[in-house]
Amino acid sequence: VQLQASGGGLVQPGGSLRLSCAVSGSGFSINYLGWYRQAPGNQRALVAAITSGGRTNYADSVKGRFTISRDNAKNTVYLQMNSLKPEDTAVYYCNAYGLDGSSWSDYWGQGTLVTVSS
Repeated sequence: VQLQASGGGLVQPGGSLRLSCAVSGSGFSINYLGWYRQAPGNQRALVAAITSGGRTNYADSVKGRFTISRDNAKNTVYLQMNSLKPEDTAVYYCNAYGLDGSSWSDYWGQGTLVTVSS
């Protein structure tokens, strides 16, 4: 199973970015998709998550600004980030949890850097 994240970059405060993460691999049934972020000196923390049924969960710091969505046909999860702030600067990682064959497994993407700065 591989996760390929893209969409990071440099954006000014108040701007927007859209992250994408494509999940590939046969025999993997995705249950949960999430985005995490890690800023320098901080631990990796949940930003947003979405279940196979479409239920979402957000960190308080991004509620109302970020939207997570998924395209089950494409095995892709998106993170639309609006009204970005300098404190959103971090490496963003996508995560997939699901049934891989007969085992519940957890996979991570390589990370994509988001820098919010003027």
